[in-house]
Amino acid sequence: MLGGMLVVTRFVLDGTDEGFVERAHTALGALAACPGYLRGRLARAFDDPTHWSIVTEWQSVGAYRRALSAFDVKMYATPLLAQSLDEPSAFEELAEVAPGGALTVTASDRA
Repeated sequence: MLGGMLVVTRFVLDGTDEGFVERAHTALGALAACPGYLRGRLARAFDDPTHWSIVTEWQSVGAYRRALSAFDVKMYATPLLAQSLDEPSAFEELAEVAPGGALTVTASDRA
């Protein structure tokens, strides 16, 4: 869905953070229960297994921001997200191409 929002949260583990996968699964479950959530994934880098990402897609920036206020997100996702790399993580979708499809472009919501 073009015009939505993509959130890419990256982590670098030092090997001592056992339980990360379980906490990430719980965080994704809490986010998934929120209105406007479209899908989410937990991924690990092939080249360096200490690098992980949680990628979520949202209908809008507003839906994502409201999700961050949900009780279960504050309890289960926020503590994990606070351990992520300090870098931009929220991206607005500006172009999309489906397999075999045409390019669809949308204007930015930024002023």
